[in-house]
Amino acid sequence: MQKRKAAVLAATGAAGQQFIEALYGHPWFEITGLYASTRSEGKTYAEAAKWFSSNPMPPEIARMKVGDVEKALNDVDQYDVFFSALPSEVSKEMEGKFGAHKPLISTASGFRYENDVPILVPEVNAEHAPLIRVQQQARGWKGFVVPGPNCTTMGLIISLKPIYDHFGIRRVFMTSMQALSGAGYPGNPALDIVDNMIPFIAKEEGKVQLETVKTLGKFGDNAVANAGFPVSCTCTRVAVIDGHMLSIFVETDKPCSPDDYRAAIREYNEACRKAFGDLPSAPAETIIVKEEENRPQPRLDRDLGGGMSTVVGRIRQDEVFGAHGLKYVALSHNTKRGAAKGEVLAAEYLIREGYF
Repeated sequence: MQKRKAAVLAATGAAGQQFIEALYGHPWFEITGLYASTRSEGKTYAEAAKWFSSNPMPPEIARMKVGDVEKALNDVDQYDVFFSALPSEVSKEMEGKFGAHKPLISTASGFRYENDVPILVPEVNAEHAPLIRVQQQARGWKGFVVPGPNCTTMGLIISLKPIYDHFGIRRVFMTSMQALSGAGYPGNPALDIVDNMIPFIAKEEGKVQLETVKTLGKFGDNAVANAGFPVSCTCTRVAVIDGHMLSIFVETDKPCSPDDYRAAIREYNEACRKAFGDLPSAPAETIIVKEEENRPQPRLDRDLGGGMSTVVGRIRQDEVFGAHGLKYVALSHNTKRGAAKGEVLAAEYLIREGYF
């Protein structure tokens, strides 16, 4: 396969750097354009970016010149795909200008709640991809915009998918313990988070509640009908660098024991291997079950599957809902699975299925 020429928008920020790490050396993509704010225009990437990763900045990337994202539309014909790490507050205005011409894959929330835009996670809702054709026809676009979900939503929907498909869901309660990297850089001040826990993240709970029912909804008649169960959540920030931990309670339509859930996960992993195992960023196991009573833990488990596996543990019957209730803990790497690397996987799927 000839490599697709990729440009990264907002390349110098933390989210843009995650795209660079996910795309550098990728067998299907070649980074040929980097764009950021006006103050970075004309500088080399090494001059423009404060590198946050523990991995060294790739020398080829360091030497690349950074363009002004406001002028990137002048270069649109040079690229096959845009990967956007634009801030959410400007993504709605900017991303559509690129999507009118070329595929744009985004970590931002600007387009997530549009009726003709799929929030695409291949292992959860690959059947939503045809909504792209609806989007193109309705807007007269040659390209498209496809965002991924919020990084907290990602671990929730993947862990719920086998339950929803096999047993149905009546309602979900979730409390998140979210890593510092989810706030970007510089994030939370040290005096706020050290020896502390912050029980509020602006707009996060609304995003999780909306995105969960949209991503798990059914596609038909050129639209997505949201899943019919309510989601209630509380989102908190904790002093962990990477890895969002979720405490999840599910009331099911059909009785579901912990062993039933484990069996459904095994079936789900096998189906994912068959459907997506040829995609370079896909993990060998979409969900990894930990049986130790004190797992998963962010420091020990967030990088499993290259940071692309959702790790589930402490699976128990819920005493309130009885045979119709499960409770468990799920861990998802927020800057890999829940951000750039997860969006690269979505792009891989769309290439394979002929959307590029």
